[in-house]
Amino acid sequence: MKSLYYIHLFFALFLLSCSSENKPITEEEHNTESTYFPSINSDVWETKSISDLNWNANELQPLLDYLEEKNSKSFIILHDGKLVVEHYMNDHNSIKSWYWASAGKTLTTATAGIAQDQSFLDLNAKVSDYLGTGWTSATIEKENLISTKNLLSMSSGLDDSLGDEVTPENLQYIADANSRWAYHNVYVKTQDVVAAATGQNWDTYFSENLKDKIGMSGQWISLNNLSVYWSNTRSMARFGLLMYANGTWDETQIISEAFLNEATNTSQNINEAYGYLWWLNGKSSYHLPQSQLEFNGTLIPNAPDDMYAALGKNDQKIYIVPSKKLVIIRMGNAADSENFALSSFDNDLWAKINALIE
Repeated sequence: MKSLYYIHLFFALFLLSCSSENKPITEEEHNTESTYFPSINSDVWETKSISDLNWNANELQPLLDYLEEKNSKSFIILHDGKLVVEHYMNDHNSIKSWYWASAGKTLTTATAGIAQDQSFLDLNAKVSDYLGTGWTSATIEKENLISTKNLLSMSSGLDDSLGDEVTPENLQYIADANSRWAYHNVYVKTQDVVAAATGQNWDTYFSENLKDKIGMSGQWISLNNLSVYWSNTRSMARFGLLMYANGTWDETQIISEAFLNEATNTSQNINEAYGYLWWLNGKSSYHLPQSQLEFNGTLIPNAPDDMYAALGKNDQKIYIVPSKKLVIIRMGNAADSENFALSSFDNDLWAKINALIE
């Protein structure tokens, strides 16, 4: 555990040293009226060329070479919904599935938002309203302080040092809800909350209200107390596009824009760079998994300040940049060494992306 902590500490200090080199970003108006959406019943996805965008075509191959060298499986760039770059490498292809890891946490966020939009649940209500008391080993008084919003914002106050099990015995009180931020698998209880609130199986509700409505493929697989989503890369891109389009899909509102505004802004007063399971760039400070330290500066200095991201173990990435009209996907093995969500690869990759798009 200590070695992981020092890896993250080194990463944080490295990013701070790079922040002065970050170029200013020229923002475009984020208007999704012209956004393209692929059909939910077809594999056809319209494209847009690098020359149409006046990007630096000479920088594409160095970017792809770097991605392949860094153990990537797939890489996609969408601009206002259309495919600009789609590349598969290291024995992967467009139909193979790969795990989202913690990037898939944001699917749970989106589904909980839909359930709230449909008046099945209230994220500010205590978790025990849906699961009953005794879902933790805390006293009833302390347990009743924990809302579903606390699960989504990693501010439950439950002990994060006891592993990924979410049995009551393993969910022990360490601080009052809202007083401590800690990256913890307890977020997965949100899926139980949604199931209890809607009266439906989690997977059924997720599929009918999110997955099927945007043409995603894939499935949830339980692995050692973790609920992990697997899909092909285009399905990850479809979800990223839904987020970029403020929760709409081809003029149909899937998730309310009001909820997504909450989800992609600071969700508590401890870690500025964290929303509802989304990581947020451009904040003045941030915390990292497995650490209670606060670091000054932005999360990924080379990335645009308005970028928000779903980040998963071993460098699964969904980057969404409204000002640049971009959705960027990376799937694969760890670029360098195993990590929880963030790594120095994020900043290095954005240096390569910037060379292409600027």
